[in-house]
Amino acid sequence: MRRVRNARERLVEGILFLAAFFAVAVTVAIVAILLYEGAVFFRHVSLVEFLTGTQWTPLFENAHYGMLPLLTGTVVTSVIAFVVAAPLGFLIAVFLSEFAPPRVAQVLKPFLELLAGIPTIVYGYFALLFVTPLLQKIIPDLAGFNMLSAGLVIGLMIVPYVASVSEDAMRAVPMALREGSYAMGATRFQTALRVVLPASFSGVMAAFVLGISRAVGETMVVAIAAGQQPNFTFDPREPAATITAYIVQVAMGDLPHGSIGYQSIFAVGLVLVVITLFFNLLGQMLRKRFREVY
Repeated sequence: MRRVRNARERLVEGILFLAAFFAVAVTVAIVAILLYEGAVFFRHVSLVEFLTGTQWTPLFENAHYGMLPLLTGTVVTSVIAFVVAAPLGFLIAVFLSEFAPPRVAQVLKPFLELLAGIPTIVYGYFALLFVTPLLQKIIPDLAGFNMLSAGLVIGLMIVPYVASVSEDAMRAVPMALREGSYAMGATRFQTALRVVLPASFSGVMAAFVLGISRAVGETMVVAIAAGQQPNFTFDPREPAATITAYIVQVAMGDLPHGSIGYQSIFAVGLVLVVITLFFNLLGQMLRKRFREVY
């Protein structure tokens, strides 16, 4: 029996190791492909021009490969989305965790998570056909394709991610901390902000990092609502292209396979990976710091 049990333990450990190894191997393989294909691109295009150029015209005869227009489009839409999703998702999480009766929370949370299951292309047409005309009534000179409506809808789209993860982190806080705060005369709102939030801050930061990473990697909403015209501007009222929208555009066959323009999708994809890695490292640093404090 002992031998059988030990064999089962080793089998389980092997399966768990293979699962972890598979996840790491896939990540390494993706980065390796981007580096290999990106190196081909950088043999023909200067890295300085790629990082500092303000014209992105790989489809033109006189091609330019300055990726700042794609980067500004990605940054502007992601910032707008984060400004919408972070406070809204956090407030929803506080309500569900600290104020909502159990029956109300059981009804609201499935509806909230249902938003995460809606296809992103639906969000894209919602931004183009509903949000943009609505904004044009407020801002008459707003372009038909613009970063503002795309960012707002992306923010609404990632609210479920921020709210759900934040609410789970807050519910994990021991009830004894809340009871101690109530015993000291604190209100439920004061307890939520001064006791529950600091105790669950690492989880809330994880929710924010997940949300901003999701916004940076969004494709269909920006491709439909923001347009696919690379435009070096920080004005959210203007149309623009993002990194992901450009990758989709090229992958649909606008450039022949093996050309320098086609290889450029691997270079911008590598930049996207670096941006996502930066946000994840920043989130880990903040979680580690506040875990040590609280």
